Amino acid sequence: MKEKMKMLNVRVKEFRIKKNLTQEELAKRVNVRRETIVFLEQGKYNPSLKLALSIAQELNAPISKLFFFS
Repeated sequence: MKEKMKMLNVRVKEFRIKKNLTQEELAKRVNVRRETIVFLEQGKYNPSLKLALSIAQELNAPISKLFFFS
């Protein structure tokens, strides 16, 4: 029996907008390019643990609310 592949769900955009931050502003705060945030929000990029923690700190949100598998 094959196990279903789990997908990483990302809620960064939702939390970023609540904090009234642009992609560019968030990118600068976590020291990445804007494109990294774009791809992350589109589900095309899996962040490193370090980046995920940095984003969670900047957005003042638990990492488990921003990134989770389904």
